Amino acid sequence: MQIDTARVRHYFDRVSPSLMGPYMMDGFGFPQGAGKYRLKKELAIAESLLSGLENNDLALDLGSGVGHWTQWLASRFRRVESVEASRSLYEQLELRCQRHLNVHTYCGNALSYQPSRKVDLAFLGGLLMYLSDDDNTKLLTHLRNNLSTTGVILARESTVRSMTQHKQGDYSVIYRTIKHYEALFADAGLELSQIQLNTAYELLQIGCETVKHWKSSVPQKWQMLPVVGGSVYWGLRASSGWLPGLLRKSDREFPVLQNHFFLLRPKTARRIRP
Repeated sequence: MQIDTARVRHYFDRVSPSLMGPYMMDGFGFPQGAGKYRLKKELAIAESLLSGLENNDLALDLGSGVGHWTQWLASRFRRVESVEASRSLYEQLELRCQRHLNVHTYCGNALSYQPSRKVDLAFLGGLLMYLSDDDNTKLLTHLRNNLSTTGVILARESTVRSMTQHKQGDYSVIYRTIKHYEALFADAGLELSQIQLNTAYELLQIGCETVKHWKSSVPQKWQMLPVVGGSVYWGLRASSGWLPGLLRKSDREFPVLQNHFFLLRPKTARRIRP
């Protein structure tokens, strides 16, 4: 499966340089707080997964978007190196992180980026789904070889349940199954230490797919997206304690897309605990 990298870059050069744009949540009528809600929940998951991280010298943020995750990493690590290929997103990244003296930003390709020293954490926030299988293996192998003795990789990727999907056209992406990712991790000499469902993504994806159905069924002049999107969002927030779990237990693959955090370690790594 190949990815048209030029189309990927063109797509992200056109998205709104906000939290909603890179999160693919524009155009659904959701309030701006929806992006903040998802980010807050995701950061809590990452905090839990990284609670046992032993060193905090250098973190990489590859495919960093407008820099919200870079900001969070800056509060945890002595040095953060952040890489973004889209020029428009990179400009926002620079503005957002200019007050963080320990953040160093680069506009370029994550595949060719060489960190300044051994890495304690490499964070990939939705990057692997825009790479072919071969490029995934190259990148992950490169990162594995540059990890410190206790370093880890944390990837946050959109997933599908039963069969990998390759989307082409204006939006080029590969939505892989968990098993597909596990095979790629193994090919790069990595083991899956922990996996965590991204429940905030799942909740809002229910909303995105619901609004997409509404938009395809109702003429544009009657869609009233700010009203419909806002109602869907707040309805989901109110039902977040039971609705996603109920849908998971059903036979329907809804929402079509999920998202998972993958915590990865080199297969040969020895875990040393105090």
